Formats: sequence, structure tokens, C-alpha cells
Amino acid sequence: MTIQTEKNGNVLTVIVDGSIDTVTAPTLEKELESLYEGAEEMIIDMAKVDYVSSAGLRVILGADRQMNDHGKLILRNVIEDVKEVFEMTGFDEILTIE
Repeated sequence: MTIQTEKNGNVLTVIVDGSIDTVTAPTLEKELESLYEGAEEMIIDMAKVDYVSSAGLRVILGADRQMNDHGKLILRNVIEDVKEVFEMTGFDEILTIE
């Protein structure tokens, strides 16, 4: 998994490439923790994320909770297979998915 970030004012885009699983979720969590400060909107671009495990769901939910304190989290470009995971777990009702 690779992570790239782009900042445009108070909007931060996090581009994730690869699977978010038990091995990579801690890396994503640590990266996101360093980015919350000063971001009013965090967009996680998931166009290249092909798999999300329960560990990945936990990290994404945690990011949503962190951002709710001072802004919002948006998941963008979620592929159909990953979107199904969000739907099966009910996370599509909690998270903002565009």
C-alpha cells in the first residue's frame, strides 16, 4: 500500500493505493493521525483500493470520528467491490461516500 497526500487550503486529499488489511491498516492509521490537524475536510481517494478488511474499516471509522470533531471525512472513488463491503457492514450509512 502507498499513501500520497495533497493539500489545498483546508482540504486534504489522501490517495491510497493497494489493500487496506491487517498488515497495512496500522500504517494508514499512523499516517492519518499526523494529518488531522488543520484539515477541515479530508478526502480519502480510494480509486486504487482493491480490498478493505475489518482492520481497514476500523481505521476509516476512526478517521471519520476524528474528523467529525472539526470537519468532515469523504471517501471518494470507491470501487464496487469495496463499496459492497461498506454496504454489508452498514458503514455506508455512517460514512460519506461519493
